Amino acid sequence: MEDGGTYLGALFFTITVAMFNGISELNMAIMKLPVFYKQRDLLFYPAWAYSLPPWILKIPITLVEVFIWEAICYYSIGFDPNFGRVLKQFLVVFCINQMASSLFRLMAGLGRDVIVANTVGSFALLIVLVLGGFVISREDVHKWFLWGYWSSPLMYGQNAIAVNEFLGHSWRKVLPGTNETLGVLVLKSRGLFTEPYWFWLGIGALIGYVFFFNFLFTLALQYLSPLRKNQAGLSQEKLLERNASTRQEDVQLLTRRSSSAEAKVIEEASISSRSLSGIGDYNKNGRSGRRGMVLPFQPLSLTFDEIRYSVDMPEEMKNQGVLEDRLELLKGVSGAFRPGVLTALMGVSGAGKTTLMDVLAGRKTGGYIEGSITISGYPKNQETFARISGYCEQFDIHSPYVTVYESLLYSAWLRLPREVDPSTRKMFIEEVMELVELNSLREALVGLPGETGLSTEQRKRLTIAVELVANPSIIFMDEPTSGLDARAAAIVMRTVRNTVDTGRTVVCTIHQPSIDIFDAFDELLLLKLGGEQIYAGPLGRHCSQLIQYFEDIEGVPKIKDGYNPATWMLEVTSAGTEANLNINFTHVYRNSELYQRNKELIQELSIPVEGSKDLYFDSQYSQNFLTQCKACLWKQHLSYWRNTSYTAVRLLFTAIIALMFGVIFWDIGLKRGKEQDLFNAMGSMYAAVTFIGVQNGASVQPIIAVERTVFYRERAAGMYSALPYALAQVIIEVPHILVEALLYGVIVYAMMGFDWTVSKFLWYLYFMYFTFLYYSFYGMMTMAISPNPHVASILSSAFYAIWSLFSGFVIPFSRIPVWWKWYYWICPVAWTLNGLVTSQYGDNMEKLENGQRIKDFVESYFGFHYDFLGVVAIVVAAFSILFALIFAFGIKVFNFQKR
Repeated sequence: MEDGGTYLGALFFTITVAMFNGISELNMAIMKLPVFYKQRDLLFYPAWAYSLPPWILKIPITLVEVFIWEAICYYSIGFDPNFGRVLKQFLVVFCINQMASSLFRLMAGLGRDVIVANTVGSFALLIVLVLGGFVISREDVHKWFLWGYWSSPLMYGQNAIAVNEFLGHSWRKVLPGTNETLGVLVLKSRGLFTEPYWFWLGIGALIGYVFFFNFLFTLALQYLSPLRKNQAGLSQEKLLERNASTRQEDVQLLTRRSSSAEAKVIEEASISSRSLSGIGDYNKNGRSGRRGMVLPFQPLSLTFDEIRYSVDMPEEMKNQGVLEDRLELLKGVSGAFRPGVLTALMGVSGAGKTTLMDVLAGRKTGGYIEGSITISGYPKNQETFARISGYCEQFDIHSPYVTVYESLLYSAWLRLPREVDPSTRKMFIEEVMELVELNSLREALVGLPGETGLSTEQRKRLTIAVELVANPSIIFMDEPTSGLDARAAAIVMRTVRNTVDTGRTVVCTIHQPSIDIFDAFDELLLLKLGGEQIYAGPLGRHCSQLIQYFEDIEGVPKIKDGYNPATWMLEVTSAGTEANLNINFTHVYRNSELYQRNKELIQELSIPVEGSKDLYFDSQYSQNFLTQCKACLWKQHLSYWRNTSYTAVRLLFTAIIALMFGVIFWDIGLKRGKEQDLFNAMGSMYAAVTFIGVQNGASVQPIIAVERTVFYRERAAGMYSALPYALAQVIIEVPHILVEALLYGVIVYAMMGFDWTVSKFLWYLYFMYFTFLYYSFYGMMTMAISPNPHVASILSSAFYAIWSLFSGFVIPFSRIPVWWKWYYWICPVAWTLNGLVTSQYGDNMEKLENGQRIKDFVESYFGFHYDFLGVVAIVVAAFSILFALIFAFGIKVFNFQKR
């Protein structure tokens, strides 16, 4: 009889794994939905034509999965050796797998959003599993919930697989004193059906569910529309203010050097528009009308001489016969960037523009750098350089749940020197917002790129502002106009121009700019394919100096009237033109007078000015450890508070599950007559811990994934070290999970009718709280050591299944083989169930119907001792701390952003 319980546990685990295998369908189905909706609305095909292929394609995959499972498990576990029963078990598991895939596709079709679908999907999985007949037996399901039992697909699977095994040859022995076989007694003890026809009934029901779920999925695809995207909302006042500031934004971007009468007319119009938006005008004849800023900064120049950058030769190229060990991406690039001068870094795709910028900014995480870089004559030191430079990345990465103003406040708080008091800091932020024209968007949430919140152009301006509030002397911008239309690009370039006119050194990589945008630059550094330099110098008015330089080279075709100089320049210097004209532009540049002038300028700027001092800061970060923690916690608090699809949905999910469990397991704590009553009580604890825990662990991973990309940018900018960030991320979960544990604990404890003594109630809350906590921290930990959420979810799911197996519920500790007992002791769920069962029943002296005391049964069957409860409590809390520490370590050590 006891062996029967173990075999049932193994069967239950088999169908649980088959169910969980279906979850992978959920994310995949949701990822494909946007394309489907677009094609459906364009009448490409009817919904059924889309819903059939994933179902059909899943069949061969499922056959392989089930074959692997059965081949390894069936005979090694020792199920009935009759080959017919092997095939029948194969059929059951196959049907369950198909049913689960169909169910999760349906959840994706109904949810249409990753978070919503995951929550609804977990909920469906929970109902199906709990009412499957193993967690709580059929006789103990209350009358009002019997419909749930009869409609659970897993109930049919559980009965079919159990009947197939326990009516087999191995279980035909008749025990003395009864006229029933051992198999029938095992089935009856767990409230399962004993008639052989239940096998085919179960198979029929499962196949019916497969068709039913796929039919509903088709209906969902046909009639439901995608969830609407929310863009940044604005109040009436903000809208009026923004309209006032942008009334004349269609005036073209002004260039610094235009001085014709026509330009003056445009300039007057533009100045009126810019005075409305609070932007000071600048003088067009090269005298930069510098705006007085609240905080002074030190104008710095940056020179670099013979910069070479190489990486290890990729294996693919070695296989093609390349003998060198390294691949050189930059070949001896030299230049100088000066204050108040806007420099463009240009070249065809793959020329090494961003590579050069990353090398100069110190953002490379691998490779070999040679050559010298100086800052106002002193050798560059990356730790101090991060404090005086800003880097605007091409992809605008910001925390989605803070406002524009809060993003700037956070950046300024962590990057301005300690001496700057809060009021000055706020005045400086106001100035920057005015300079970058963000006042009208002050209270708008940043949102996720392309989904919610700010538009691409607004995000670009925010990226620039976030760097400007650090008061840097040198700013790098990687393709500030990419992905923008002409008007948006003009607004962003006006922001860039305003920044240069404060006297800062600004460098932009840029890809095929329009005439207007190209004319806004002062100097150009041009690279050709292979990372070789072919021009560095002034552009001149209307690019006259650049055009003259290339037209003077023999064979280069002249520029046509009205043609874009940037496009012409890239065309005449392309690899094809070089080959046709038989010219090497690198040699031409290196032998030119311009090259000599540049070398002299680099030489001049590489010698420190008399009386100047090298940059020095007494610490790596501008704020101390405590302030870093405070700032990170402040931002995490705002992010969590506003992210209702994570925090509120989690609480709602917990409350619904608590109520549902309360109803299913109504007054189960009062029943203590049979062993099955204790199994039911433990089943309720096991189901709650596993489900809410796994949900916590899974739902936190996307949050960490989004925040981690922001963390990489902020850490590279020298805002804080990894520890304050990790601490804030860990601490912010603590109160949220406390609310969750209290909500669950109070509802369930009352409805299940456990003993109302203070110590037992507090123990229950204690174990629930730390269990939810370690599951969340475990989800965070797997994310910290994985390159992306997909890998993290696979990694965590594998362990959730093993934890579930070794929890002591599916197979009790006494039945686990000796060589696996060590894993039971390091399985967190086993310690949780130990604590929950022991605190409720470990000191109970009442007798079961077989005469054994509950205390003795808990000790003999589960191996739980009441005297050991204190140790269990410490270990459960220790798991939370361990996972939090590994999370912090992972965040600090692993950098999955390769540059």
